[in-house]
Amino acid sequence: MVQYSGNTDIYVADNASIDGSVAFIKENFPNVNLIQNSSNHGFAKGYNDALKQVDADIYCLLNSDVEVTPGWLEPIKEALLKFPDASIIQPKILDLLRRDYFEYAGAAGGFLDQFGYPFCRGRIFQAIEKDEGQYDDTTEIFWATGACMFIKRDVFDNLGGFDEEYFAHQEEVDLCWRAQNKGLKVYYVGASYVYHLGGSTLSNMNPKKTFLNFRNSLFSITKNLPRKKAFPIIFVRLFLDGIAAIRFILQLKPVHCWAIVKAHLSYYRHFGKMYKKREKANFIPLYYITKSIVWSYFVYQVKNFNILVKD
Repeated sequence: MVQYSGNTDIYVADNASIDGSVAFIKENFPNVNLIQNSSNHGFAKGYNDALKQVDADIYCLLNSDVEVTPGWLEPIKEALLKFPDASIIQPKILDLLRRDYFEYAGAAGGFLDQFGYPFCRGRIFQAIEKDEGQYDDTTEIFWATGACMFIKRDVFDNLGGFDEEYFAHQEEVDLCWRAQNKGLKVYYVGASYVYHLGGSTLSNMNPKKTFLNFRNSLFSITKNLPRKKAFPIIFVRLFLDGIAAIRFILQLKPVHCWAIVKAHLSYYRHFGKMYKKREKANFIPLYYITKSIVWSYFVYQVKNFNILVKD
C-alpha cells in the first residue's frame, strides 16, 4: 500500500480491534496515521467516525484485505479530471486468490434489478467471470463497492455519510443511490485495479451476512424509491425473499432461512425510522437495468453480464 501510493496520506481506522493490529502498525509503520475508534460499530459508523479525523478533498475507503497495484491511483486521478461530475469511483476488483478472475464484492461495478437485488459486471450471484479485458472501460455504474471506493469529501458530508443503521453490507449501495437521487454520478475505472481477498469480515456463507444483506436491501428500497413504486416493490421482495428462505431449507441450510426471517422482522421494526429518512430531493426515474436478475440467473441461466437482457 505505502510503496504504491506516492505522497498520499494514509490512515488506518481501527474499529476497536483486539487482534494486535494496532501494536503492529505502531511498530512497523510509524508514519501511517492511526485512528482508533472506541467501539466496533461496524463498517458504516466506523467510517463515519474515522473520516471526521481525516483532512482530505477526496477519500479512498479501502478494506484491510485489499492489495493495491503499481500506478493504481493515476487512472482514478485522470477520471476525476476528465469527468467532473464523478462523485464516487471504484476501480476494477480482482480476486486475490484467483488473480485472473473478478472478485465477488464489486467486480467491475455494481447495478440493481427492479426489486433491489444487487449484482455486478463480472459477478452475478455466485457466477464469477474471468477477467479477459471485457470491462477495461470507464463507465457510469449504479453503485461502487465499499471494498475500494473513492468519494469526494463534500459529497460524503452532504449525504451525511453512511447510514449507521446498516452496520455493514449494502451501506455503499444506499450511499450511491442517495447520491444519484441528488443528481450525482458514480463511475467505474477499469484501468485501475486492486486485488480483494473477500469474506474476511463475514464470509458469504455466514448467516449474519445473509441477515444484513436481505434486511439492508429492503432498507434501501424504502428510503430511495418514490412511495408509489416502493410499496409494490417491497411486497414482491418479501415474497421473493420467502422463496429464497424455502430454497435454503431445501439446501439443508436452515440457519440461513432463519436469517431471512430475522431480517424481515428487523425490517418491520425499523420501517418507520427508514421511511422518515426518505430523500426530500427528486428520485431518479430509473434505478435498475434489468427487471429480475433472479429470473435471468435461475430460469434463463444467465451467468455473464454482457449477455444479460437489459430492460
